[in-house]
Amino acid sequence: MHGVFANRWWIVFATVCGLIVGGGAINVFAFGVFLKPITAELGIGRAMFSSALTLHSLLSALSCPVVGWLVDRWGARRVMIPGLLVYAVATASYALIQASPFALTYLLFAAAGVVGGIGTPIPYAAVLTQWFDRTRGLALGIGIAGVGLGVAIVPQLAAALIAAFGWRTAYLGLGVAVLVIAFVPVALFLREPPSVGVRSRDGVTSGSLPGIEAGAAFRSGLFWALATAFFLDVIAINGTLTHIVALLTDRGIALQAATAALSGVGIALILGRILSGWCLDRMWGPYVAVTFFVLPMIGIALLASGAAGFTAYVGAIALGLGIGAEVDLMAFFTGRYFGARNYAKIYGTIFGTFSLGVGIGPTLSGASFDLFHSYTPIFLVYEVMLAVSCVIFLRLGAYRYPAQEQAGDDTPVKVPA
Repeated sequence: MHGVFANRWWIVFATVCGLIVGGGAINVFAFGVFLKPITAELGIGRAMFSSALTLHSLLSALSCPVVGWLVDRWGARRVMIPGLLVYAVATASYALIQASPFALTYLLFAAAGVVGGIGTPIPYAAVLTQWFDRTRGLALGIGIAGVGLGVAIVPQLAAALIAAFGWRTAYLGLGVAVLVIAFVPVALFLREPPSVGVRSRDGVTSGSLPGIEAGAAFRSGLFWALATAFFLDVIAINGTLTHIVALLTDRGIALQAATAALSGVGIALILGRILSGWCLDRMWGPYVAVTFFVLPMIGIALLASGAAGFTAYVGAIALGLGIGAEVDLMAFFTGRYFGARNYAKIYGTIFGTFSLGVGIGPTLSGASFDLFHSYTPIFLVYEVMLAVSCVIFLRLGAYRYPAQEQAGDDTPVKVPA
């Protein structure tokens, strides 16, 4: 690729586009838009239909390490070009959802879950880690902010398509959106650096990427410390945010105003991704992580206090900043502590563990409300979880693969002695 399009920031652009129509936006946030029209037309219960999403989420989490292995072995471009085509077809296939036999619906969601890792930040973060060093945090922050844009855009697009054409055609439209918004930019711009060699049959690259073997990483306490910290934080933050509308309406806030709080969370999510990325290039990462996880601790405390009105909105926004930073931090720490050689395998496994935690928090929050008619007991548990994550981050130590001096990059990362 030559000329202006050879600039590596076009890869960040492709990442943003790819994650706008990623798995989170389509299979999680847009799911709620389809829930009512599908269950009403097919005459099935919401719990039964939601169980298909649970199956999808489990298989998608299991697919993340597999996608990471494929990316490390064959390269992100070789995986993403066919992978996005399959992902688009899997999305469009939701138009075939049936109530009888419901097994077909399970099969469709299962198939989409198997290729779900393609719609995650894993392959994109692997490429960005190879291209960026001193400005890696900012590149990851901007690129992964595409998830936040997807949260804001895709549900609205789905609602418009459903209103105009019906839910089956809407799913076909989302499949087309994957091709237009993700496949085209990825095909044009996503590529590995020239210095990264092609993998041989035994998985060894001719390039000189620094890093440790995946097996050694998985046996290390450092890997499990990071996986545990991010697992706990997503349970706490996601568990609170998924019930935020119900919590606010319980306190007398109108449904429209409570839903508007989610818009504030979406904006905070994007801001958290970019701001945390910018900070990671200038400060020691664990300090950044603690800062962005203390914010949701404050947010949960405000919500647990029983506050309504402006104070509750501040709490929701604080949670949005935290959930915005977590994926960026995960991607950054993987590169700095384990290197780029087997990045996608290691990051994919951490991300898979993280994905499992996504579904646990909402269940815990619901159980707290059903048992105690209050979210306060589980909020106290969430505070402890986030505090444990902060302690883990502060014990990580210096980067094993710090940024190197490179022309055109910026301020050195400051690591405490």
